[in-house]
Amino acid sequence: MTSPSMNIINSPKKQKVTLKKKPKVSRPSNGQPQRTLGPISDLERHLPPEWWKTLFNSLYLKTDGDVVENNLNTENDINILTRVTGINPDDRLLDLCCGQGRHSLELAKRGYRHVTGVDRSRYLIRLARKRAKSLGLSVSFSEGDARHFKLKDSSIDCAFIMGNSFGYFEREEDDIAVLNNLKRILVSGGRLLLDIVDGSWMSQHFEPRSWEWIDKNHFVNRERSLSSDGKRIISREVITNAEIGVMADQLYAERVYSLDEITAILDSLGFTQIENHGNIYSHSTRGQDLGMMANRLFISAKAPVKKQITAPSTSKLLTTVIMGDPKLPDRVKKNGKFNEEDFETINQLKQTLKSLDDFQFQYLDNHASLLSQLIKSPPNFVFNLCDEGFNNEATLELHLPAILEMLGVPYSGAGPTCLALCYNKSFIRSVALSLDVPVPLETYYTPSDQAAHIPHTFPAIIKPNCGDSSIGITQHAVVHNAEELIDYINYLNEELPGVPLLIQEYLEGAEYSVGLVGNPGKFEVLPLLEVDYSHLPENLPKILSYESKWLPDSAYWNQIQYKEAELSDEAARKLIDYSQALFERLECRDYARFDFRADLNGNFKLLEVNPNPGWCWDGKFNLMAGFANISYAQLLEQILKAAKDRLGL
Repeated sequence: MTSPSMNIINSPKKQKVTLKKKPKVSRPSNGQPQRTLGPISDLERHLPPEWWKTLFNSLYLKTDGDVVENNLNTENDINILTRVTGINPDDRLLDLCCGQGRHSLELAKRGYRHVTGVDRSRYLIRLARKRAKSLGLSVSFSEGDARHFKLKDSSIDCAFIMGNSFGYFEREEDDIAVLNNLKRILVSGGRLLLDIVDGSWMSQHFEPRSWEWIDKNHFVNRERSLSSDGKRIISREVITNAEIGVMADQLYAERVYSLDEITAILDSLGFTQIENHGNIYSHSTRGQDLGMMANRLFISAKAPVKKQITAPSTSKLLTTVIMGDPKLPDRVKKNGKFNEEDFETINQLKQTLKSLDDFQFQYLDNHASLLSQLIKSPPNFVFNLCDEGFNNEATLELHLPAILEMLGVPYSGAGPTCLALCYNKSFIRSVALSLDVPVPLETYYTPSDQAAHIPHTFPAIIKPNCGDSSIGITQHAVVHNAEELIDYINYLNEELPGVPLLIQEYLEGAEYSVGLVGNPGKFEVLPLLEVDYSHLPENLPKILSYESKWLPDSAYWNQIQYKEAELSDEAARKLIDYSQALFERLECRDYARFDFRADLNGNFKLLEVNPNPGWCWDGKFNLMAGFANISYAQLLEQILKAAKDRLGL
């Protein structure tokens, strides 16, 4: 790693540039212009303690691409890895701090079938997934902190940290935590390989100052110094566009270990057969400043032999799955009842849950006896999949978690308050506005209000204020004048008497969904989904109507498709930040989906929040997981484990 990027150093004065034609200015995710620090004498004093959280993005790949996007380096690294570790195609491999996945993908190209990549950078993980998909390669990529990523104990045969991605933390104790976590997930005698800077050499030979052209428009200036304790090299990087001016002014650091020091640490943790495979010189397409990649050590070791468990535990968490009642009417379903497709969905769920090793499942779906069963024999843990609501009444979805709370039964997913808020779309609007999350223009209409104001914004879309499954939203819900608006209001008043309505501006841009699994501080962000309306007939409004979900003979059902969103890093970050803020404020739990749509100017606006989103194997949420090569079983397991971790089970 030579120059991770995009941590912005703030100062009182903005960079000013005078141009005849105003260019497009690079901006950070908060939308503010980049700022610079000016000359400084003490790099360490200005170093952010967690610089690594935001630095690794597209600008990092631009500044460091001569080394970290260099195929020759990647191929040489993997040649050494396979030679010194002796791995075979069936081994389970972990590429920790995998970045954009270059080593993982090279291994997959060579026929290694069980490769997992973990990295803290959301941008790099998204890029890795896109590259895997374009190459037709099966690699599991996920976000995670190297100190406490979640893989099962003794589940990996060989783990490695490549590309000089070790030593970023402020404290040495955190580096040791990384190694301890690797020891935990490695099998007895599993192989470890570290690709790190030669600390003894680098401490004496780093370049205090350098500069180089990245391409025809960008150049980078670098400053480096040793920390006060002599254990870290502090680097400053100023990236400049020849026309615009300064794009980023950032500081980062790396702890440097000598061969003796890293050997001593590995030995103290119980690793054996520690071996240095010589100093490795990196290739560069620019051939200029290699920075911290100039001289690297390849160190292999074997994980400690773990004690054999003479009587392996067979205990599984007994989990009660609560679902809708297939014997009761359900007005949101086709013909008002569970049909063949619903039963197939339930069967898919049950067969998939059988494959999860850490859980044993039983099912409750008879709502006539549900309450008495819960009171008589409170479950150990409930997987709440009853999104139909008690007695298949959507308005009673919040009642089941309320009952579970009164009984002291731990359960997955959102609580009653969250479900109540999210069911009422006008309430969500108020919460979103308080968080500066943009929302559509909207008029709240109550059927009893005879003097209701008719908005002048057309086209508009009319929808029930409360409800789900697109009830009340048909192809005629998009109106273009006052006459059409009044006609559709009258229609809804007959179909859904007494239900308040929302009259919203109709957003004509692209529609996106953001899926989150986990809880604040430990989110897994699924690849963003875009609704593809391009195949719909021109005369039909581009909306996810009731027809799209429940009428197989409709054009909506047959022509609407879903695909992985292709958004800029800045745009994706904005949607993810909005979603995480809403998740926390609304107190969503374990998983949730957030739907947005853009206007014709590309401005995103919140459509709705879906706590406990649809769990079906063919639903949006599982489609998003599939974009990341996460199977249906893995997705369900992630949700369950998020709930377990939150509850301390």
